[in-house]
Amino acid sequence: MFDGKTKLYLYVGMFGSGKTELSLNTAIFLRKKQTHVAIADIDIISQYFRSRDEKSFLEEMQIKMITVPERYMHADLPIIPPEVGGYISNPDFLTVVDVGGNEDGAVVLGSLKNFIDKVKKSTFFVVNVFRPFSATKAEIISNIDRISQIGKIKIEYLVNNSNVGSETKFDDIKIGEEILTEVSKETSIPLAFTSVDQDMDYEGNLPVFKIKRFMKNPW
Repeated sequence: MFDGKTKLYLYVGMFGSGKTELSLNTAIFLRKKQTHVAIADIDIISQYFRSRDEKSFLEEMQIKMITVPERYMHADLPIIPPEVGGYISNPDFLTVVDVGGNEDGAVVLGSLKNFIDKVKKSTFFVVNVFRPFSATKAEIISNIDRISQIGKIKIEYLVNNSNVGSETKFDDIKIGEEILTEVSKETSIPLAFTSVDQDMDYEGNLPVFKIKRFMKNPW
């Protein structure tokens, strides 16, 4: 899943798909195996929940949080920290990038193309089939095409993050797996894993990544 050989982990997808949760958990997972880990918050879209909101927690774990200056922390401004490119290029760091949702987030990602193309990366497209415009195979494929084109990035893996918050049942997760299996067949993009709450004892057809849900009430 996370082989340690990959230098850069990019999480993209539609608004509310769970990119931030996965970015945070990936950074935490990598930190258990690697001394130098950074997470870059380039989400200029969401005002509700961002990686930067967990800055203190991450710093306690000695994970470098790359975000805007504190005085701009809650501003709705298109600010991309200049250090992002430096950490992507730094050979000593594994870097996780939390990209904003939808097309606007993809535009920001495209601005980092010169840095991204020079390192070994994994780009994950996160899907929650219970979020708007992500419920069908056709919708998901359309989203993948748009974001990959606008972000100038190849989507390398699909991630099933299908959930309905604290009400999530095993059947909800399986619905996501079934739909994304069809997406994978049509696009030839492999499914990387299913993410589930750390307290769930779930077994499906994919590798399972148990995560801490930082945002308890996503909608």
